[in-house]
Amino acid sequence: MSETTIRPALVVMAAGIGSRFGGVKQLEPVGVGGEIILEYSVHDAVKAGFGRVVFIISEKIEEEFKERVSSRIPSSVRRDFCIQDPNNIPAGVKVPPERKKPWGTGQAIMSLKGIVTEPFAVINADDYYGAEAYRLLFEHLTRTDISGGVPEYCMIGYGVANTLSENGAVARGVCDVGEDGFLRGIDERTKVMRRGGRVRYSEDGENWIALPEDSMASMNCWGFTPDVIDRLAEGFPRFFEENADRLDKAEYYLPELVGRQLREGKARVKVLESSESCCGMTYREDLPKLREELAAFTAEGKYTVPIWKNL
Repeated sequence: MSETTIRPALVVMAAGIGSRFGGVKQLEPVGVGGEIILEYSVHDAVKAGFGRVVFIISEKIEEEFKERVSSRIPSSVRRDFCIQDPNNIPAGVKVPPERKKPWGTGQAIMSLKGIVTEPFAVINADDYYGAEAYRLLFEHLTRTDISGGVPEYCMIGYGVANTLSENGAVARGVCDVGEDGFLRGIDERTKVMRRGGRVRYSEDGENWIALPEDSMASMNCWGFTPDVIDRLAEGFPRFFEENADRLDKAEYYLPELVGRQLREGKARVKVLESSESCCGMTYREDLPKLREELAAFTAEGKYTVPIWKNL
């Protein structure tokens, strides 16, 4: 594959309000120097070579988010913002009045139309992915041929045991990876946790099925060529047709579009395995452990205080 000369962008999905967390968890201080979690992501991405950061946010948190980002991330880091608008939907769609939130990660990436034209990585704002993830993503995205043919995307995979919360069940995409290292499919498991010393999942909250410890999990850490933005826009009307009777809760998920493209032979996804843990803030009770781990990384010399001291 030919090497691109364009430095990839990091896209941070930060439009979610975090109902289970109880507030705008993206802005909660977690670091030794008062860093918010996405500072670590941006720091690691910039260090890996990413050219800019694009934050996808909701209008509800726009002012607070921009103020916090401006105060925490140095001006030398190029950044852009785009709004995920819940009202940006196909004409004629009647939305239930109780529906207030945006339409999921697929619609979030659609918001990048006209803003992102280079290869890009996608992450959640409330997860710590580890520096290795950004090194792997940068290497892949700068060596991906974007001139035509079947696009090759990538995703960072984590051992499912390295992604769990001690405070309750989490949703995880459990990956089926071929011997060639390419993704064959993802099974969305909405309730995954450790029970009785083993990793298990449940569909009904009562019956729990064991998952192998080395199962690969997707944590919404992707690498894409820019064509995916148009593919998502093309599939958006079909999403509303297929979910016409449940628009109060339905969400247009990015992994579903990826899965459809895989099944139709319109894309390939290379799975890049990270040996690190992915730490997040699904629950407010996750905060102490996350702070402890980030403090340990700082003590080991992975990060400075303040975090931007040497960048």
